[in-house]
Amino acid sequence: MRIHARTVGALALVGLAACGDALAVNNYNSPDISRVLFSEASVEALVAGLGAQLNNPQRASESVNTQAKILSEESFASVANFGMAARVANRTLISNELGNDNQVGNLANFNSFQRVQRLAFTALKAYNDIKVRNGGTSSLTTTAENRLRAFAYFIAANAIANVAAAYDSLALLDETTGTSAIPGLTGAVQANAKAIEYFDSAFTIAGRGMDDLPAAWLSQTAVVNAATFQRLIRSYRARARANIARTPAERAAVNWASVIADATAGITADWVIQINGNTGWSAGFDAGQIYVTGGWHSVPMKYVGMADSSGAYQAWVATPSASRRAFLVRTLDARWPTGDTRAAQQASTPNNIITPKYIRNRPTGDDVVAAGDGESFYDHRRYGLTNSNTSVAGGFTELSKTEIDMLAAEGYIRTGNNAAAEALINISRTRNGLPSVTGVGAGVVPGGAACVPKLPNGNCGSLLEAMKYEKRMETAFTGYMVWFTDSRAWNDLPANTVVEWPVPYQEMQARQQSFYNGTRQQAGATTYGF
Repeated sequence: MRIHARTVGALALVGLAACGDALAVNNYNSPDISRVLFSEASVEALVAGLGAQLNNPQRASESVNTQAKILSEESFASVANFGMAARVANRTLISNELGNDNQVGNLANFNSFQRVQRLAFTALKAYNDIKVRNGGTSSLTTTAENRLRAFAYFIAANAIANVAAAYDSLALLDETTGTSAIPGLTGAVQANAKAIEYFDSAFTIAGRGMDDLPAAWLSQTAVVNAATFQRLIRSYRARARANIARTPAERAAVNWASVIADATAGITADWVIQINGNTGWSAGFDAGQIYVTGGWHSVPMKYVGMADSSGAYQAWVATPSASRRAFLVRTLDARWPTGDTRAAQQASTPNNIITPKYIRNRPTGDDVVAAGDGESFYDHRRYGLTNSNTSVAGGFTELSKTEIDMLAAEGYIRTGNNAAAEALINISRTRNGLPSVTGVGAGVVPGGAACVPKLPNGNCGSLLEAMKYEKRMETAFTGYMVWFTDSRAWNDLPANTVVEWPVPYQEMQARQQSFYNGTRQQAGATTYGF
């Protein structure tokens, strides 16, 4: 975090001030938390604003999340902005050299989430100090204090989990960390374990009784009570338990019993936030920038092409990568355009507002020729209605219930309870016109020639593949790095794709340590041979 460099400078000034009376003046450039967070109300106001500060970097165009969408084939772009073309061209290296072309995006999420973690714990430390000054009392009621503490821990846990998902290490803080402290770097796995602890704290404190969270704290249309908040905590905790894995072996070693317990007691519907430029909540890339035509986004076919039942996908896979061209997807999946010709599909998805479909067949005039893996006829348009509003305002799925259901389903498959997994997979499958997988067990999904998913070799997918397909369809452009963290742990990323980012060189320089490139890659033959 750039705050490190500023902190070092501030400490140097404090040292100078101690050398003589002539310099013994108040230094108002040095953080003085007691002057800013001087009351319970000021602390509560800071905590209330942390939700937007956590959300917005997740959606930002300039971020490792945007780059991860390219690496995991969630999106394709031919423009050079936000590191997208760079990630299309080079999957084998995250350049972390001084002044590298993607330095802004590589740093952005590391800085933003570390800052959010620090703010959350700074608020809690300030509150603790206020109580000490007041002889152990507070103007907040016990339930209001519980709300403040539970929410701060929830935000800090998410911030840490996000950095741990993307980067190889980060700094950890707690309620006792001073504003000038510079904690050392901790490995991602250990840091993620601390995030789980902080989710535990948030859950426990909320369970002691807390005031409702005002709608604005989580950009909802109504207040959030303790029971709903605890379900939300458990859902994010389930995600954090699973998405730290970098390899299939690490994914297999996840505590799946705990994932299942959290996921099945998690959210009961999509967690939808209200984005609006006037309230400070945004979805800059996912509901904004991808709607710009001219090479900013298209839906690549490596994974979602398994929806196709015509054989075009298998022919595409069999074609040398550099010669692959766009093809028509014909499928029973209602999230796709309908029709046996491109004109018919365009007519079924005539504009950006195509609810309940997620994908449109774009107007031919908006095509960008990109011979190779990235060329397709399709754009993701799930949030077309929100995008069409002034200031890009409306509902945005931050956390899909299907994501949480599929975490439980994966756990059930891994622990031999296929029937329980089938029931969860069926929820989104049957809602979108695909046949039930009840009874599939160790077999393949029903549908014969029209089965979904149909794998690159032409075989119908297993129960595990049905789970993966549903999760991809329902989590596209939701959450934070969902496709990327899943695909690396499932061994599905294209060969040699990097699986994590290094600590940005700016941070390493501030710490007066050597910086390094990201080199840890997807190892060995991948699931589909990509």
